[in-house]
Amino acid sequence: MKRVLVTGATGFIGRSTLPRLLAMGYEVHATTPDRVGASAPKDIVWHCVDLLDGPQVSALMMSVSPTHLLHLAWYAVPGHYRSSTENLRWVQASLFLVEKFLQRGGRRVTVAGTCAEYDWRDGRCRENSTPLEPADLYSVCKHALHIMLTSWSEQIDFSLAWGRVFFLYGPFEHPKRLVASVICSLLNNEFARCTSGYQERDYLHVDDVADGLVALLHSNVEGPVNIASGEATAVCDIISALGRLLGREELLRLGALPTPPGEQPIVVADVDRLHNEVVWRPRFTLDAGLEDTVDWWKRQHG
Repeated sequence: MKRVLVTGATGFIGRSTLPRLLAMGYEVHATTPDRVGASAPKDIVWHCVDLLDGPQVSALMMSVSPTHLLHLAWYAVPGHYRSSTENLRWVQASLFLVEKFLQRGGRRVTVAGTCAEYDWRDGRCRENSTPLEPADLYSVCKHALHIMLTSWSEQIDFSLAWGRVFFLYGPFEHPKRLVASVICSLLNNEFARCTSGYQERDYLHVDDVADGLVALLHSNVEGPVNIASGEATAVCDIISALGRLLGREELLRLGALPTPPGEQPIVVADVDRLHNEVVWRPRFTLDAGLEDTVDWWKRQHG
């Protein structure tokens, strides 16, 4: 029996991984810092655990003894996570989590990394060739964890995959993130104040991000793998599409906010490893994904 432990299972990405794992035949155990509600999937074994508490993590691993680990949990509060010292705590907690996983016989580890580990001046980001130059504490800590886990896996021979997640959007997104903030403003008949949006970014629907990470976990592919669409789209085009879908284009205010200094004109993933080694492709086009997201927010607003 394949038994997977998913951390961050109630988070933006984590919640979408659970039905996919069940469909692939895993016995799914999931962590959450709080009790789950009545709407939580019934076929999941839930564990209310503080992953920053060592004794709780030890007891969790003793109880579950998973064969696979999908580690998604991290500090991710918009506006704070990039510079927060909580990132340092999550490096320590992640190392302890993997240590206890291995002690209980676990062999396959997949961790969510970030495209912010790359030097974005290269534009197109390719695993194992694009320079790595994380620019804030969040991406530095993610990168440091990857280096440590890679060295460890070579030393004691466990299987490690590192999914570098690019830009994402979709249902349950935090309302302060780009796509959700624009939708919420328009639904409330408020101006959506944005930068000029000239920059091109690689966006992927959260359900596809989750599906790609599950496919990576289920494969034998090791090392870093970009989880992305492989296509760059101007941010202003995404914002304009949201205005059209909601019939509120007159409320868009492109250029109302200053462009952050040092903003790179294009960040897009090379997805050869994802397509050819993991053998996975996204289900949503950008247009279909934005429409799905707008429909979800309409239901919440209604």
